[in-house]
Amino acid sequence: MEKLYTGKTKDVYKLDNGNVMLKFKDDCTGKDGVFDPGENAVGLTIEGIGKANLETSIHYFELLKKAGIKTHYVGADVENATMEVLPATVFGHGLEVICRLVATGSFIRRYGEYMADGTVLEGGYVECTFKNDEKGDPLVTGEGLAALGVMTPAMFESMKEQTLKITKIVADDLKSIGLDLWDIKFEFGYNNDEVILIDEIASGNMRVYKGDQIVDPVELTKLILNR
Repeated sequence: MEKLYTGKTKDVYKLDNGNVMLKFKDDCTGKDGVFDPGENAVGLTIEGIGKANLETSIHYFELLKKAGIKTHYVGADVENATMEVLPATVFGHGLEVICRLVATGSFIRRYGEYMADGTVLEGGYVECTFKNDEKGDPLVTGEGLAALGVMTPAMFESMKEQTLKITKIVADDLKSIGLDLWDIKFEFGYNNDEVILIDEIASGNMRVYKGDQIVDPVELTKLILNR
């Protein structure tokens, strides 16, 4: 298979049928050996997290399918930690979309003079960052994305609407097992000019609490799948 891209937490290959295969790795974003989905670099390796992220992604992609939300998901092979997906073009050189339900992490590092860590953000707050390690994944507004020619205003509104819907589905599912979603990170692309969720919905890309304790990605996957 032709390798198309080497990422922080997965590698991307082209399949003969025109689809794409994602190979999940055991690397996580973080800093100084501590997991943090808000960081923009690999900070640690957790054995088994690749399969854990894949299993969590399968669970949520299937939930989204039942809810009528189209994504790039086709199927998966858990044993080999791979997922087959539809081809999609990323926005710009890569765009991350974060939905925050509770203010914490980099949000507080930026805006802590206005809001206390742990403040609930009613209705959810959506923000976008370019994937650019050298520049620290800079924030970009919807107006900025349009001005730069990355996406149209209509595409941005579709992406934002989908982000809020998907986040609610994930948050409600976690709430049903006594867990609280604080924030989650997505990626979107376009397929035949239609904006769709791509990449993964992984335990390594969300910040989840049980009471006042953050749940690590491997434990989170166990709680999600073994209910």
